[in-house]
Amino acid sequence: MSAVDIPFCPGPPEHQSGPFPFKVPVGAVDTHAHVISAASFVPDRSYTSPEATEDQYIRMLDEVGMTYGVLIQVSVNGQDNEPMLNVLERHPQRLRGVAVPLLNQPDAYYQRMKDAGVVGIRMNLMFSGGGLDISKLEECDALAKDWDWHIQFLLDANDLPTLMPRMQKLQSTLVIDHMGYLRTSVGLQSPGFQALRELVKERAWVKVSGAYRLTDEPPPYEDVVPYAKALIAAAPDRCIWGSDWPHVANWGIMPRVAQMLESLTLYAPDEAVRNQILCANPQRLYFS
Repeated sequence: MSAVDIPFCPGPPEHQSGPFPFKVPVGAVDTHAHVISAASFVPDRSYTSPEATEDQYIRMLDEVGMTYGVLIQVSVNGQDNEPMLNVLERHPQRLRGVAVPLLNQPDAYYQRMKDAGVVGIRMNLMFSGGGLDISKLEECDALAKDWDWHIQFLLDANDLPTLMPRMQKLQSTLVIDHMGYLRTSVGLQSPGFQALRELVKERAWVKVSGAYRLTDEPPPYEDVVPYAKALIAAAPDRCIWGSDWPHVANWGIMPRVAQMLESLTLYAPDEAVRNQILCANPQRLYFS
């Protein structure tokens, strides 16, 4: 794809202001957001986004009331993790990261990531430029085991029935992005969602996030609610939430984080369950 063919996606709203549906509890973790550097754009990216700077990201966390944050290496920056690592190093108490490392590197390369606060490897199977495709699954598992990292998957859950035999053999902790990126039109009884629910019930963590990616409905994306509730019921102690800021590769309604939190109230109307998803669960995965 040439540069002229790469679609440009809009940036997020400048402010995430409410009304917020509830007071975000102290200790809450936004487990999914990105910083983006135009200087690190890879030529084979699926889209072009505006930059998302450290200052913009920290301002978003503060405005929403998030105590902690987790930065995820974005596909448009490929395997150049430097922009993310630099931010992590400046906020060692508040932030953690999930990287897309090069494989077969000297220990010092991975040690620098771990020291900066990297706790996982991302495998992005949805967007080009991600750097680690499914052929590298077992290599990533071995690397994650060596460095006590988890593996985070951005995948289409429709592919899970085929992938399950390999994923069930992995030794690492598994995290699934955005409820398996499964469109609501596919249905709760689809093989993909049933495989996702089973994987979550057995062992995987899942982010009840990115609702706008699963539906054509406007906020609060009510048709996503049954999917999120089914995943929370399957493993309430392994469900986590993320804002998905700055909402890249989205050409529909651009949500505010307050609207994503409104969706969370529909998934978890009970405050104790909601606080577990926002605080206890992600603190255990990312900060313990």
